[in-house]
Amino acid sequence: MADYLTSNIRNIALMGHGGEGKTTLTEAMLFAAGIIDRQGKVEDGTTTTDFEPEEIKRKCSVSAACAPIDWNDKMLNIIDVPGYFDFIGETTGPLRVVETACIVVSAVTGFNVGAEKAFKYAVKSGVGRMFVVNQMDREHASFDKVTQQLRDRHGSCVVPVLMPIGDGESFRGVVNVLEKKAYEGAYKKSVEVPMPENMKEKVDRAFEYLTEQAAAADDDLMMKYLDEGELNYDEILKGFRKGMKDGSIVPVCAVSAVTGVGIARMMDLMAKYLPSPAHDGIEHAGFNPRTGEAQVRVCKDDQPFSAFIYKTIADPFVGKLSLFRIFSGMLTSSTTLYNVNKDKTEKTGGIFILRGKKQIAKQQLHAGDLGALSKLQFTSTGDTLADYNAPIQYPTLAFPPVCMSKAVYAAKQGEEDKVFSGLARLMEEDPSITLEKNTETTETLLSGQGEMHLDVIRNKLANKFGANAVLQDPKIPYRETIRKVVKVEGRHKKQTGGHGQFGDVWIEFSPSLNGTDFEFEDAVVGGVVPRNFIPSVEKGLRENMAHGVLAGYPMVGVHAKLYDGSYHPVDSSEMAFKTAARIAYKKGCMDAGPVLMEPIMHVEVLVPDEYMGDIMGDMNKRRGRIIGMNQVDGMQKVEAEAPMSEMFKYATDLRSMTQARGSFTMKFERYEDVPPNVAEKIIAAAKKDDSDDD
Repeated sequence: MADYLTSNIRNIALMGHGGEGKTTLTEAMLFAAGIIDRQGKVEDGTTTTDFEPEEIKRKCSVSAACAPIDWNDKMLNIIDVPGYFDFIGETTGPLRVVETACIVVSAVTGFNVGAEKAFKYAVKSGVGRMFVVNQMDREHASFDKVTQQLRDRHGSCVVPVLMPIGDGESFRGVVNVLEKKAYEGAYKKSVEVPMPENMKEKVDRAFEYLTEQAAAADDDLMMKYLDEGELNYDEILKGFRKGMKDGSIVPVCAVSAVTGVGIARMMDLMAKYLPSPAHDGIEHAGFNPRTGEAQVRVCKDDQPFSAFIYKTIADPFVGKLSLFRIFSGMLTSSTTLYNVNKDKTEKTGGIFILRGKKQIAKQQLHAGDLGALSKLQFTSTGDTLADYNAPIQYPTLAFPPVCMSKAVYAAKQGEEDKVFSGLARLMEEDPSITLEKNTETTETLLSGQGEMHLDVIRNKLANKFGANAVLQDPKIPYRETIRKVVKVEGRHKKQTGGHGQFGDVWIEFSPSLNGTDFEFEDAVVGGVVPRNFIPSVEKGLRENMAHGVLAGYPMVGVHAKLYDGSYHPVDSSEMAFKTAARIAYKKGCMDAGPVLMEPIMHVEVLVPDEYMGDIMGDMNKRRGRIIGMNQVDGMQKVEAEAPMSEMFKYATDLRSMTQARGSFTMKFERYEDVPPNVAEKIIAAAKKDDSDDD
């Protein structure tokens, strides 16, 4: 593969809703460029960018994959990004390293929530946008209808640039509005033909609109357009390119990835007009890790080397692959790789270009290019590699907060190390998952973006590392406490010949007033309980507080006052007083109005206005309370409190209720008493589990 200078590189992320044809579009582009001999199919599991076993099985993308394409002396670095919302973490890295987000929309179903979210992410990331209206060969396809939807949603920035000749089965070509040229045929066989008579007026209107938008993208051009009423072709191109970069122009192209019609002409547009990493005004902001001073780098070969790791691939056979984008300078086999985040110098096993799973070795890469480095020891996703003598650190990646957790266990006893070491490797590959130990329930929780996401992680664990895991709903960390004040005697007396055992304590149990889990008060006077046995009483109580009297959950919020007792000069011992304390605890807490408590979560839900009724009704069903509402970025933010036990599948249910437009965050707030009818079921289930264990 030839070397491409910065000005000839186009970095493009293909985004959009799942099932709109992003992977098929990538495959069509590879086929049109002659890189593959046969266009693979998602249904057959033969596409270049869907090569993971999970992708082949599920017939959808689950991770971002690269597909560099040589076209018209330009390098189109395509990143095929998953469309399903469980894999939203895979959009974070690619959007940091591209100049353009190409959002794929179906010509039949039109603008949907996946495209809507992709557009928002692209705007937030500050990259250029374009729409590709795919599936123009399908029945009921309508380019005009979809374009109008896009314009209604996003305004005058939406500009048709590749207009279809025919639609459905009659879709046979496209018209390039910028050049006012018509083309018919598929892939590279697309050839110029006379403009259809019935399209001339429509194309002229589109060209006039495009000219207005090009003028609006530049103040000087706007002044000339207002004065003279027209712009020459070069001026239109200048305004178009500027508008593409800053998002004031969003071109729309009509294609069919299945038949190949429009593919070559779309790639022409990408090569000619999309911003390159060398585009004027593109700067990459970071800071000097040694001084903390802000710094910027321009994407040029003569700048000090710096690169950003946007994705990691963990492979048990090949080893770790670190995918990067060069933000400044050149990378050669002799470049010293200094990891700024870890303050470590790295040695690489080689420089590669990735096309799907295929690795193409390279000796050097220019500023702005995408590539992969093998076997980096310290480097992880979000790290910066730079010149040691001119370091810069770029902001790390912010992945979406996790919204679903499952308890993870090894399927076979003795394979725990294998499972958890494999999960640690997968966390390098996918930082949008987390793994943490819940000290209260002793479970290890695997958290991610949804049920499908966690299921894919479990299957990857088995396929890549041969470690089989079981995922279950986590245990709820219930707690128990008391509501009354009681005084109780704990008396332990045992005579078995020789020395016996004797311990006698009087303890007052009451609710703790200062919110602590357990308070012990020594109020003994007159030596009725010897000083050396009092610590044993406290220890006995603390040990038994781990198991409550109702359902065996930890007892909290208890004040225990030892105020009386008796002892035997021969038979009393530390163990006897510990046992007496246990007897007093069980008897006293059972009489002190014990109650079960559950964790209450603070939930913030962000949804469009039209779903408010459903959200509030659903929250009430979950025993939740709405505590506030306010407008945020055109959406309704609902604040609520709900029991943890009712929120395990909320991520899935919220997507279903809001067509995936809703999102939420959740954090622990406090403990509250469980309603009696619910508590009865929990206690009965706990007792059943105890009897099963016995």
